[in-house]
Amino acid sequence: MYDLVIRNANIVDGTGQPAFSGDLAINNGKIAAVGDVKAKGKREIDAKGKLLTPGWVDVHSHMDGQATWDPLCSPAANHGITTLIMGNCGIGFAPCEPNADARGRLITVVEDVEDIPGAALHEGIKWDWESFPEYLDAVEKFPRAIDVGAQVPHCAVRTYVMGERGAKNEIATPADVSAMAAIVKEGIESGAIGFTTSRTELHTTGGDQAMPGTYADEAELLGIGKVIGELGGKGIFGLVSDFHNWEQEMDWMKRLSVDNHCQINFVLFFREEADWDRVLKQLDYCRQANAEGAQLIPHVGARPVNILLSWDGTINPFSFHANYGPLSVMSHEDRLAELQKPEVRAAIVAEDLPLMGDSFMDTIIGGYDKLYPLGSPPNYEPAPEDSIAAKAAEAGVSPQEFCYDLMMQDSGKTVVYFPCFGYGANDLSRQVQLLEDSSTVISLADTGAHCGVLCDASIPTQMLSYYVRDRERGHRLKLEDVVKMQTFDTARCVGLEDRGTLEVGMKADLNLIDFETLQLESPQIIYDLPAGGRRMFQGASGYIATIVNGEIIMENGKHTGAVPGALIRGAQPAPKAA
Repeated sequence: MYDLVIRNANIVDGTGQPAFSGDLAINNGKIAAVGDVKAKGKREIDAKGKLLTPGWVDVHSHMDGQATWDPLCSPAANHGITTLIMGNCGIGFAPCEPNADARGRLITVVEDVEDIPGAALHEGIKWDWESFPEYLDAVEKFPRAIDVGAQVPHCAVRTYVMGERGAKNEIATPADVSAMAAIVKEGIESGAIGFTTSRTELHTTGGDQAMPGTYADEAELLGIGKVIGELGGKGIFGLVSDFHNWEQEMDWMKRLSVDNHCQINFVLFFREEADWDRVLKQLDYCRQANAEGAQLIPHVGARPVNILLSWDGTINPFSFHANYGPLSVMSHEDRLAELQKPEVRAAIVAEDLPLMGDSFMDTIIGGYDKLYPLGSPPNYEPAPEDSIAAKAAEAGVSPQEFCYDLMMQDSGKTVVYFPCFGYGANDLSRQVQLLEDSSTVISLADTGAHCGVLCDASIPTQMLSYYVRDRERGHRLKLEDVVKMQTFDTARCVGLEDRGTLEVGMKADLNLIDFETLQLESPQIIYDLPAGGRRMFQGASGYIATIVNGEIIMENGKHTGAVPGALIRGAQPAPKAA
């Protein structure tokens, strides 16, 4: 008798092969049989007409703090994510000297760069570690519903070794590099998936200071990366970069990869349409370099880089209006009461736009041709005629009036969508092209981060409900391809060969989905982080069950109480053939 049998499902197994009807049996947390299962199960689920897939593997999260207090890593589990990798962009909480100043410094970086409320981190994190191996031990001890893996973050390592010099991005000495390399080596040996760093000026701390490590020179990066070679290629080197001098950047990445048998996962995104040619050249570079023995894996997003604007969020189109300023520090209830007053509305919308001379910020303040109602269900591929400017003209009111009234809907919880980078074509064609490229891996959900403006942890749900089923402004993707993208492909790009497909012997991480009703919910701000911290939350409907290690953790959108998840220590080999 099996522990669980799911019968009559439409199985999409993650390998890319066509869907097929059949049963799946689970024993001891592993897939025991697939196809026509004769034996009974202690529990059986009739899945006729329902979709059965591997659990989603999210390789770009910032759950380093939340994973120490939230067993669901919410909203990951709400969207069928069963494995989550954190420590991206060089950001994390270990190593860290055991004092308030050092801990506060790392929290400030995370709050400034990733928009995770500092008060929530101060209250939620218990800090029962100093070294990175001790951090892994702390994560491992906490009961959790899903599996998590961690990477060694450059920012924390640099600050730990160099102190204020590291925080100020001073050049590392050979002794500094040697000390950082030793910490990274220790971290990988203790179970880190790899090492990550950030080289983008988008990641700034207070006073618009670049995050520690942003300007690290080649000697520092190659000196740290060589430990992967010393470990026989064990561990992955990850980075995000602006690629201002992309050829030079890709050159040292290639050398690091070839010389150390090292896989490099790097974020590939673009800001302006003019950057698209550079992106295509980088993809060509990767194909050529990989043919010559490198392992360069571009990570791409399913959405443009975007933010969600709302009264309760980090920012909204009226944030810098003089008449709005006093309202910004109020509670939701008090602010809503003021915003409902006709005289307050009139004063705010009548103001001259407080433009700041920065194209990004000025788009938020007054670029209503690039701001959109997100709608319900959410529409992440709006057309120009869907913009607030166009809708306002149609209604015969000013864009400010239209936007204000829009945001007042649903008791002041409605959000406005701003696709800030990568939407120059006014559709998702660029994202589709990147997703369909054979050299790329889907990533960039930023799960757990940018709490006041973003909830891209919902991307797996969008991939099926929109890209496969509902898209009208371009071609749709094949179901089998999309499932493989966010199971097999993502698992393999972080060295996990024990999951990501529905094959005998693999980990029993699965999603049972009502594909016809699968749908994103509208995002909204909630206050459920420690210390009443704020975050943008987006749920989903249509997930019948999410299973981790053979146990149902989510059933019809509710946590069952099961906590079968675990810390992943390093790469995981494929199961041995029976």
